[in-house]
Amino acid sequence: MNALVVEVADLAGTTRVARAVADLLEPGDVVLLSGDLGAGKTAFAKGLGAGLGVTEPVVSPTFTLAREYPGRVRMVHTDVYRLDRVQELLDLGLDDLAADDAVLVVEWGDVVADAFALERLELRLDLVDGHPDARHLTVTTCGAGWERRCAALVAALEAP
Repeated sequence: MNALVVEVADLAGTTRVARAVADLLEPGDVVLLSGDLGAGKTAFAKGLGAGLGVTEPVVSPTFTLAREYPGRVRMVHTDVYRLDRVQELLDLGLDDLAADDAVLVVEWGDVVADAFALERLELRLDLVDGHPDARHLTVTTCGAGWERRCAALVAALEAP
C-alpha cells in the first residue's frame, strides 16, 4: 500500500484531483471514498464522473444505493451509508457491480473495504481546521494494478 496526502483549498481543487484520478481509471477499478459527513465524497464522485466523460448530473445515491452513468468507462456510483452490516452489501450484490466494464465508486467505502478485492484505490477526505473549504485528501493505492500506475498518480496529484 502506498499513501499520498494532498491538500486542496476549495471545491475546485477537489474536482481537479478527482479528474486527475479519473484519467488513470480503468474498467474494473474500485474507488472507495471515505470521510465525515460534508467532507466532499459526492463532490469527488462528481469530479470522477466528469473525468470519465459522464455528461449527466452525478447525484448522491444515498437513497437509491446505486446509480449508473455512461461515459468513456461506465461509472457505478454507490453509497453504503444506510447499510447496517457488510452482509447487506453482499446480499444486494453491490460487489458484483465491480464489473470488468465499469468503475465502481463507493461512498463510505471504508466501512465495507473488506468486502472488495485487494485491488482498489482508497481516498479519504478530511476537513481542515480553520479552513471551511479546504480538504486533506489521502489517496491510498492497493494492489499490483495501482502499483503499476502509482508514479502516474503521484505526478497527476502533484500537478498544479
